[in-house]
Amino acid sequence: MPAGHGLRSRTRDLFARGFRKKGYIPLSTYLKTYRTGQYVDVKVNGAVHKGMPHKFYHGRTGRVWNVTKRAIGVEINKMIGNRIIRKRIHVRVEHVQPSRCEEEFKARKTGNDELKAAAKARGEVISTKRQPQGPKPGFMVEGASLETVTPIPYDVVNDLKGGY
Repeated sequence: MPAGHGLRSRTRDLFARGFRKKGYIPLSTYLKTYRTGQYVDVKVNGAVHKGMPHKFYHGRTGRVWNVTKRAIGVEINKMIGNRIIRKRIHVRVEHVQPSRCEEEFKARKTGNDELKAAAKARGEVISTKRQPQGPKPGFMVEGASLETVTPIPYDVVNDLKGGY
């Protein structure tokens, strides 16, 4: 029989619960607060069939644009042909989790603010731009001795006998 093209086709492993993650859904899932503009990751929970997004959105990161009683409106970019379209979907809270995509940026921002404040107190102007890692510094190899290697002449007769 040919393969089906249904809504949940090819999702046996995609929507399966993780190892030792089966069973009841923790209460913290429902008690999280989501705000408009916040980044969230769409991660489908296969145990909850209501409010489940399409398999395309599983593993994608988007921004919250609407918050309702049980669901969250998420705006996700989708590549269609040669253009990117912002898709707005409503997903139940069981299928989203707060994203960690901004953590590194926010930490760098606070670190840069501290560096700027310290430099301003010293009366200096510093650059907090990220610089690409340059080439490693050169060095001289010491204690190495040269060894001349000469090839051994190939002897056909001895090779046929099986010895050298």
